[in-house]
Amino acid sequence: MSSAQIKLEKRGHTAILTMSNPPANTWTKETLTALKEQVEALNADKDIFALVLTGEGEKFFSAGADLNVFASGDKGVAAQMSQVFGAAFETLSDFRGVSIAAINGFAMGGGLEVALACDIRIAEEQAQMALPEAKVGLLPCAGGTQNLALLVGEGWAKRMILCGERIKADKAHSIGLIEEVVGSGESLDKALALAEQVGEQSPVAVSYCKTLIQQGRHGDIRSALPLERELFVKLFDTQDQTEGVNAFLEKRKAKWVNG
Repeated sequence: MSSAQIKLEKRGHTAILTMSNPPANTWTKETLTALKEQVEALNADKDIFALVLTGEGEKFFSAGADLNVFASGDKGVAAQMSQVFGAAFETLSDFRGVSIAAINGFAMGGGLEVALACDIRIAEEQAQMALPEAKVGLLPCAGGTQNLALLVGEGWAKRMILCGERIKADKAHSIGLIEEVVGSGESLDKALALAEQVGEQSPVAVSYCKTLIQQGRHGDIRSALPLERELFVKLFDTQDQTEGVNAFLEKRKAKWVNG
């Protein structure tokens, strides 16, 4: 289901999605819809365990929304676009496998929000990140206010959103916005290496673990702990559970079937 603006490539158990809307890989209704459809299709592909998202070109990961869409001040357009943004990025956040953002350049506004919707973020040393929507009379409407605060805490979320502060990769790493900084041109290779590590584990177990980790966003530990035990037992309905344990005992590499 590769599209002109969201290109899909598969390497083993990893899917690479490349945002391709030059010159700045901006988001439009069409590109957001394409992203949602791509992730939904990958969710249905049992051979895919991980997803890597990156931007085409050397300068931009993504500059966010195309502001021409909002120039008219049409409230109906705003309502439609906010829904499309939310649907796309929430679908990405709910991807059953592991999603990794390979941030190869500027990640601004909706460009940072899509990275925040991923599980892991790798940024190149020249990358810069910001949520500057308030500078143009808008606000981050695709999870930015919530996901950023979850990662970096309220103080830094307020500095970036309320003060419009743009940060470089080293600062993003120090505050916990990204997990690693790599050299220029190295983010995709590093993301693919992490995706390869994902492939060494049971995709069903990984999916359950991700659900449990993200459970903390919606409830407290008292509700999460019973679910943790429930999903542990549920793994015993899968072939991968038996395969994983026996492969370890037999000192061989497991052959996952994702079921």
